[in-house]
Amino acid sequence: MTLVVIGPVTKDLVVIGDEKSQRIGGATYFQSFVFEKFYNDYLAIVNCSDEDLINHFPDNGKIKAILKDDTHFFENTYPDKNNLDIRHQLSNFASIPILKGDLENLLPEKIDGFVINPLNRYDFPIETIDFLKTFNVPIFMSIQGFLRVPKDKVNERYTIKLSNFEELSYILSGASAIFLDEAEKNMIGDDFDVDEMVITNGSHGSRIVCDEEIKIGAVKCDDVVDTTGCGDTYMAAYISQRLLLKSPENAGNFASEIASQKIKNFGPYNFNR
Repeated sequence: MTLVVIGPVTKDLVVIGDEKSQRIGGATYFQSFVFEKFYNDYLAIVNCSDEDLINHFPDNGKIKAILKDDTHFFENTYPDKNNLDIRHQLSNFASIPILKGDLENLLPEKIDGFVINPLNRYDFPIETIDFLKTFNVPIFMSIQGFLRVPKDKVNERYTIKLSNFEELSYILSGASAIFLDEAEKNMIGDDFDVDEMVITNGSHGSRIVCDEEIKIGAVKCDDVVDTTGCGDTYMAAYISQRLLLKSPENAGNFASEIASQKIKNFGPYNFNR
């Protein structure tokens, strides 16, 4: 059986202080490096206009591309290199939705679960979510993308506004776990039919709301290099352990450790360390 991880791959510009670098990004990209190490039976499905982007994944034999007419672009700016909890973003807000018809011939016969990684509200129409729910397997969802809408235009890009919307409760209903940060939690509340809510708070750690509330401390890291993709790394590490039947607390502590290892180097988690 296979874990199916779905969401855009991106072309990114990362600005840390005065240093700029072009990167490959997207939650599915960062997560694939974690799953490669800790839950090797996975398939990543990405939407983009450039099929060559899959060559940047750890195993492009486990990647399938849905070719669209655009690719997501993000500019991630960290103005203070000594405080990488603060990030400003711009995006092109590519409208390249993943449709039921895109997925029907790509999915494996037997599926362990789905990981849904929207980067903006266009990525996963409700009809696609409904289709994935028919498989009756665990579904893990990142929330931030569902909340992202364009705000102000800046040099052909847009600043990002987070906005709740009426259909979100329906989209999340029945999820095994949803992943969000404290600001997003304050925006959407907690009246959702989900098994677990995993709430991250950067260097302040995280908490898991299930039958109880479990607080997870951040693993101290004195050499923070790159926090882009840290939340995606945490999410994948947590999911890998829950699918291996670890407790939420054990999964959270493991995810915190893996996220702390990721931020010590540029780019995705280095599973060869």
